[in-house]
Amino acid sequence: MTLTPLLSANLATQLHAWPALAAFVLGLVQFALPKGTRLHRITGWVWVALMAVLSVMSFFIHTICTFGGFSLIHLLSIVTLVTLPLAIRHARQKRIAGHAMAMTILFLCALVIAGAFTFSPGRIMHDVAFGTVTATGACKP
Repeated sequence: MTLTPLLSANLATQLHAWPALAAFVLGLVQFALPKGTRLHRITGWVWVALMAVLSVMSFFIHTICTFGGFSLIHLLSIVTLVTLPLAIRHARQKRIAGHAMAMTILFLCALVIAGAFTFSPGRIMHDVAFGTVTATGACKP
């Protein structure tokens, strides 16, 4: 394992990956915390901010190009940016089941499933985890 591929990646990739890693860890903590407490709300707001940053930064990463400079994974960023405020609204309106479902689905889809794909050969996180070096760069839209 080596952080060199991530540390040498462009700024957009780093501003996407570091918040994603932090959101993953914080999400696990959030699942373990008692719900409805002040700590849960503070941790939740930090998680929402991390998810928003990583989603926005994804639009500046163009290594898989299916539609011009974008790919299907960018749709997940749009869904995340739409779902975050909806999940917050659920919590504020005391619709806790809807809030919990939205946040859990975001964690699973945007962090666990999408994150698993970043460990595919040829991706930076694969290089980080397995110590390999793959030349990655922007696709030609």
